[in-house]
Amino acid sequence: MKNVLIPLLIATSSFAQLADHATPADKVKIAKGFKVELLYSVPKEQEGSWVSMTQDDQGRLICSDQYGALYRITPPALTGSPGETKVEKLSIDFGHCQGLLFHAGALYGVVNDDAYQGRGLYRCKDTNGDDQFDTVEMLRSFPGKAGEHGPHGVIASQDGKSLYVMCGNQTPEPSCETSLVPRHWAEDQLYPMLLGRGFMRDVLAPGGWLAHTDLDGKKWELVNTGTRNTYDIAMNRSGDIFGFDADMEWDTGMPWYRPTRVCFMQSGGEFGWRTCSKKWPVRWEDSLPPVVDIGPGSPTGVAFGYGAKFPVKYQDALYICDWSYGKMYAVHLSPNGGGYTGVTEEFMSGAPLPLTDIEVSKKDGAMYVSVGGRKVQSGLYRVTYTGGESTEAPVMMMGGGALGAESEASIRQRLEKLQTKDVPQAVETAWPYLGHADRNIRFAARIALEHQPVAAWKDQALNESNSRAALTALMALARSSGGDKALLQPVLAALNKIDLKALKGIDRVTLIRDYMLAFTRMGEPDAATKEALSKHLAPLFPTTDPALNRDLCEVLVYLDDSSIVAKAAPLVNGSPTQEEQIDYARILRFAKKGWTKELRADYFRWFLRAANYKGGASFDLFIGEIKQNALATMTEEEKLAIKDVLDAKPEAKAPSFTLKPMQFVKAWTLAELSKSLGVGLEGNRNFANGRNMFGAATCFACHRFNNEGGAVGPDLTSVAGKYSPKDLLEHILEPSKEISDQYGSTVFTMQDGSTVSGRIANMKENIMMVCTNMMDPNNFTNVDARKVVKTEESKISMMPPGLLFMLKEDDILDLMAYLLSKGNPDDPMFVK
Repeated sequence: MKNVLIPLLIATSSFAQLADHATPADKVKIAKGFKVELLYSVPKEQEGSWVSMTQDDQGRLICSDQYGALYRITPPALTGSPGETKVEKLSIDFGHCQGLLFHAGALYGVVNDDAYQGRGLYRCKDTNGDDQFDTVEMLRSFPGKAGEHGPHGVIASQDGKSLYVMCGNQTPEPSCETSLVPRHWAEDQLYPMLLGRGFMRDVLAPGGWLAHTDLDGKKWELVNTGTRNTYDIAMNRSGDIFGFDADMEWDTGMPWYRPTRVCFMQSGGEFGWRTCSKKWPVRWEDSLPPVVDIGPGSPTGVAFGYGAKFPVKYQDALYICDWSYGKMYAVHLSPNGGGYTGVTEEFMSGAPLPLTDIEVSKKDGAMYVSVGGRKVQSGLYRVTYTGGESTEAPVMMMGGGALGAESEASIRQRLEKLQTKDVPQAVETAWPYLGHADRNIRFAARIALEHQPVAAWKDQALNESNSRAALTALMALARSSGGDKALLQPVLAALNKIDLKALKGIDRVTLIRDYMLAFTRMGEPDAATKEALSKHLAPLFPTTDPALNRDLCEVLVYLDDSSIVAKAAPLVNGSPTQEEQIDYARILRFAKKGWTKELRADYFRWFLRAANYKGGASFDLFIGEIKQNALATMTEEEKLAIKDVLDAKPEAKAPSFTLKPMQFVKAWTLAELSKSLGVGLEGNRNFANGRNMFGAATCFACHRFNNEGGAVGPDLTSVAGKYSPKDLLEHILEPSKEISDQYGSTVFTMQDGSTVSGRIANMKENIMMVCTNMMDPNNFTNVDARKVVKTEESKISMMPPGLLFMLKEDDILDLMAYLLSKGNPDDPMFVK
């Protein structure tokens, strides 16, 4: 055992001198009232880079090197003079764990590579009482190859009698003995995928998964599927599990990009990850929505603050780690029907600060935080509260809701007990909830139904008169059909009875999604059926809902509708967002009917504009595939007719998301515009123009709003609840006046005097990949940490000023109304 004393503050040393040490505590930002200490910088050559952590029954921490051994750490006491951090390499030949749990007197480890007996869940025990683990056994092997999308987190159940294990999408489901997820998952997309760089192109559903097992790892039950690469999970006091799922950064800028997100890991759940371009949008009800989107990043460890000597708000928070951007968020969760909503707060950050795991000590109530991974410099930090608020544990209240009323969470939990085969009265019990107002409850009821024999409820689904319940029941029937084409006509007839114009919100999307599922699950309709469906659905396009329009357009193209090209092709150039334009280009690439020479020429001119659009590493390849697919549908004569367009070369210039060039209007000031905010926002604004202006001002390029747009800047969907109209306008006009910690940049001064300003987006060993331009998220500058002499926060926002200078006053007011409406066109601010 070696004893090491680490200075808590290293304020005078240069960054270069600290290249072999973790970022000093004075360079780490922490929430107000909290204190952070650097307890230990891991000697990389001897002890590796730590990626997972747990605590034993004596309050000692156990950490695993990503590619090596286990280490046991005894932190110094919280009180008194600074003590030593004791670090001991455990004698057992075991490690390489991306998940660790000390529980019931044993150490459980999840190995994510080919070490020992390969990927799987292991258990270590101390059989002779000498305070050293001396036996290790594999409880369950996991199929698949080594990689960072493999087996990850492990936690104990609420009663301590079982375990939950989380695995990424590179790990096939290990033939669980039972499943809460109906085993009829599929890709469920109408068109072939676009490959891009083709990462995991051969990985099909179910993707990443969560499983439940006993303490001996004998019997396994599949809990949910469809995640991408959730590294860790945590359980709240109600027994509900949460995970922090990964994005696919190569998809940035594409309509199917999904930011990193916190998910409530609902029983029987499906979260819609599919490979390459096949990912499901959040609006499709055959998947579950996230609790909250975070943005680009690399999710690692998560933990609730239970037991921490923090104020109650922070005891109850879910803490999530972003490895690449060096940020820990406190997610403040609130029950919302049968699910949850969340509000994020940046809690801890640094550059670099490659966070890997979190443990709240049962011994001293402090939070311990590890950094490391991918052979970068590793370290151990401690976070304590030093403010004036009470740190007493909250008093747990029993019950809730009106007297005699069953809570929506209780309804969901009751339905989840029906998620197994042949449960008596399951159909009768679940059916009333198929039309429930809450999406999580509808989902739970549908999954219960899909577990039961189709013959027991098929006729009831086909004859359901309540539109909301019918949408859910017909979705269940399509998914459970087993490819029975005899069901196609009855399902289509039942869907045709539902009037889309009488539906609202997500119900309209679900109706069109049900048509998609009928086709993907029961087969392509014959020509006569296609023609009849086309006549039924074509008059509905376009609607006032941009997302619904894209789904409806896709179905109409699939049905060979002759009118859709004339209506949808102008939207390739005319939509306000890069993602929406790309999606129409993707959908129309297989359209066969309705093209004219002019429509074809305009369609292919769009590719000249798109050459200046920016995105992830697969962006240009995706755009190229769309173009090649579209060309493949044309005859040589059709190509010759627009040869000048097809032969044209793109002109390199700044991206523009509008066909009409934007002209400078005025250098608007807050004083000028604030005079119009009161009366100007009262009931006479134009929703569509506000959305268009969000695109024209390039806001969509960086910001997400109502599940569309970029993700490198803050998600603006909830700004109405955070800012007054005047405050919001000030943030837009003067972005550098107050810079969010979450999206601030760092200035790195190099040995040669040069500087690099941006955000660390990735790391490997000593190299930091810095994003210097929010408009070009895939353009990185490599910075060698060994050559950095100083780091400091940038006082200049990465958001450029003057974005409103190209807009007229009415356009700005429409934009403000759009932002303050949360994307709801029925808001009273808008003209009806």
